[in-house]
Amino acid sequence: MYSHRAALSSLTLLLALAGTVRAQAPLQTVPFDRANLDTSSPACQDFYQFANGGWLQRAKIPGDYPSFGAFDQLFDQNQEVLRNILDTSVVRVKSGQYKPGTGEWKVGAFYSTCMDTAAVEHLGAAPLKPGFDRIAAINSVDDLKRAFGELEKSYGLAPISEGSAQDAKDAANTIAGLYQGGLSLPNSEYYTKTDTASANLRAKFTASVSRMFQLLGDPPAKADAEASTVLAVETRFAKGSRTPIQLRDVVNNYHGLTLRQVDSLTPHFSWAQFYSELGAPIPAKINVGQPEFFQNFDGMLTSVPLPDWKTLLRWRLINGSAPSLSTPFVKENFEFNKLFTGATEISPRWKRCVNATDNYLGELLGQEFVARKFSPAAKARAVTIVDNLVRELRSRIEQLQWMGPETKQQALVKLDAFNRKIGYPDKWRDYSKLQISPTGYYANVLAGQQWASARDWAKIGKPTDRTEWGMTPPTVNAYENPLLNEIVFPAGILQPPFYDPKADDALNYGAMGAVIGHEMSHAFDDQGRQFDKFGNMRDWWSKDDAARYDAEAQKIVKQFDAYTVIDTATHVQGQLTLGENIGDFGGLTVAYAAMKRALAAHPQPVIDSFTPEQRFFLGWAQVWRTLDRPEFLRFLVASNPHPPAKWRVNGPLSNMPEFKAAWGCKDGDPMVRATAIQPRIW
Repeated sequence: MYSHRAALSSLTLLLALAGTVRAQAPLQTVPFDRANLDTSSPACQDFYQFANGGWLQRAKIPGDYPSFGAFDQLFDQNQEVLRNILDTSVVRVKSGQYKPGTGEWKVGAFYSTCMDTAAVEHLGAAPLKPGFDRIAAINSVDDLKRAFGELEKSYGLAPISEGSAQDAKDAANTIAGLYQGGLSLPNSEYYTKTDTASANLRAKFTASVSRMFQLLGDPPAKADAEASTVLAVETRFAKGSRTPIQLRDVVNNYHGLTLRQVDSLTPHFSWAQFYSELGAPIPAKINVGQPEFFQNFDGMLTSVPLPDWKTLLRWRLINGSAPSLSTPFVKENFEFNKLFTGATEISPRWKRCVNATDNYLGELLGQEFVARKFSPAAKARAVTIVDNLVRELRSRIEQLQWMGPETKQQALVKLDAFNRKIGYPDKWRDYSKLQISPTGYYANVLAGQQWASARDWAKIGKPTDRTEWGMTPPTVNAYENPLLNEIVFPAGILQPPFYDPKADDALNYGAMGAVIGHEMSHAFDDQGRQFDKFGNMRDWWSKDDAARYDAEAQKIVKQFDAYTVIDTATHVQGQLTLGENIGDFGGLTVAYAAMKRALAAHPQPVIDSFTPEQRFFLGWAQVWRTLDRPEFLRFLVASNPHPPAKWRVNGPLSNMPEFKAAWGCKDGDPMVRATAIQPRIW
């Protein structure tokens, strides 16, 4: 749905560690605060400003943060809860109250080693010596190929993206997946664009790479040359990679091949040997998402000089490890992050350690979070809300005029098959095979990475586990997975301001109701609609219905293409953000109808001088109040499938006759798009 932590593409982890919000008093302490409004800006002119202008004027982005908004305030509150849990765990580990090797002990021991700054500073980059020694020992192309498997197993260094993958054509089973990778910058266009801004960013990138090599002891001139080599090799990867928009085409990014067929793409590279080095099952079937990338990779094996490969692998090792090492490496890693976040300071140590513990031991840590913050009654309320929204979407589909009966029936079958995951897993993850040491933070990080990779590889060739979660319980986010036909709402987001038991129904429907509707709508967005009730990629639409749907979707593409941020030249990408925009529009439409149904049974009075209909839209708008740094906004529109917050409010609302009626807007107002260009989906 939305969270800058969950949507940073290849920079997810390193920006998350750099971008944690500092503790501060919440700026909103009641369900609705009129001080957040800017009534000098008419609602029909710019509703985002009207609903949030007061808050935007008062709020400040913490120095260690790329953006700041309602999501981040709740995230910060959850972090304080997790910190309290972890501080208590450390005390109990050190006092012997937890038996070594138990789940509780592992959580406390991991966090304790992260907080042991003296030990981390003493080690510096020494924990990386075995990896650097293996890279230095590469003396031939054949050895390089072996090293890719060994270094991927130990450190995740192969310049590709690999792992298990649910088979999109046979969703009941799990196969292997191979996808493009090898880039340090967010996507291929950062390497290939020729404008001045892109060239300047690449220069800053290579300067940062050089400084990192210098921290390893390389002389400045040598480090500069190595940085240039890294950029040159990664640029070759980029030229064989697809763009973010191209990667959204789910059909064109699926190629189920046999092992022999994959080997034919890369005659200089044996994938059986690679999987053997990983200790993974030799796969019978592999989804090669981007075949041309691997053909390019194969050519590079013999055309890129061996010393350049070794330089690239050294960079990948230090770049991936830097956040877990001593201060000089953390600082330089932060300087790299700043290119995309604009943050001015590094997040406090405890917050980075809370994030890391949640990342590696999230379902152990999450059990105590749930015990403290998500009661059985809270889960029951959330289940009821989700069930209500599903029923409303069913009603909307049944009444659609543009969708034919056969397609409609299939849509209802898919909707009824939704797997609804609320709060936390029914079956908690088993961490018994993860070995945590009471000393050595980087060793624990490496153990966590290797355990997670081995667990992932073990899924290859087995039936799909539909009970797994892709987010930990404290996460302030939600998601829909078309391959599992599921909607997932962690406990972390099922709190104010998204769902507030103190708030009136209208606010809750506009906030959490629309968020739930958003995730449900993803099952029928331009990507999700191509999967059936089992999660199989299958075209179940009639040709006429698909054509009508695509025509309406293109209206949304054109609408968002016209929006800009920062300046008149920096445009939102309508095709890149299409899925999220359909999700927002559909979610609001369904949630508004559900609210009206609820109000018919239980009328709500005017509150704070606003009608229930008006408060619904205020609930949505205030959820998305956000301050963004310019660097982060540029990164967002270049790489992120979510549009900036302002357009998540004004964009879908300007397409809704319900909004026009609620606020008394007139044709021609900026918040009312002409009827002919308004999309109609749900």
